[in-house]
Amino acid sequence: MSPDQSPTTIFQRLQAGEFLRKDDPEYDRFGEVVARTIRLCVEMNATATSVDQVRSQLSAIIGMEIAPTTVVFPPFHTNFGRHIRLGKNVFINHACSFLDIGGITIDDDVQIGPRVNLTSENHPLDPADRQTLIPRPIVIKRNAWIGAGATILPGVTIGENAVVAAGAVVSRDVPPNTVVAGIPAKVVKSL
Repeated sequence: MSPDQSPTTIFQRLQAGEFLRKDDPEYDRFGEVVARTIRLCVEMNATATSVDQVRSQLSAIIGMEIAPTTVVFPPFHTNFGRHIRLGKNVFINHACSFLDIGGITIDDDVQIGPRVNLTSENHPLDPADRQTLIPRPIVIKRNAWIGAGATILPGVTIGENAVVAAGAVVSRDVPPNTVVAGIPAKVVKSL
């Protein structure tokens, strides 16, 4: 697509950060992907008996092959799937939830602890517009470590080699080579 063209499909518009409203003419196409993803996640979590099976089934959900060096432990949950990108040597522990409509990119060598929530979407504060979805990408740079039970909010980038402490709620970008902790997460140490 050339720079002077605007995104045309609902999926291109979501990736471009446009808001999603239920009256969008292509909302049904979006709903079909969500329904498929939910069905495939339930199936994967119920039937996968090896990390190879999880990798294969998750590859089908996200629409691209996951590197053989990446390991995902079930259960794993996502609501959309199409906007997840996983690098090599990534480890994702049990019971993680990736709300990826806004996009989730995880670079090589990232470790993600159990029960981590990556949420790349939000809603307006205005009650009259609360049903609208605001997509904002999450990016986790190379060699970052996300501790158990942490939550990463929309639009956040976790810098290279950064550590997010267990239970932290990250609402702002995390500089490379730092440790953040708390609610809201703040830098507590430089590496």
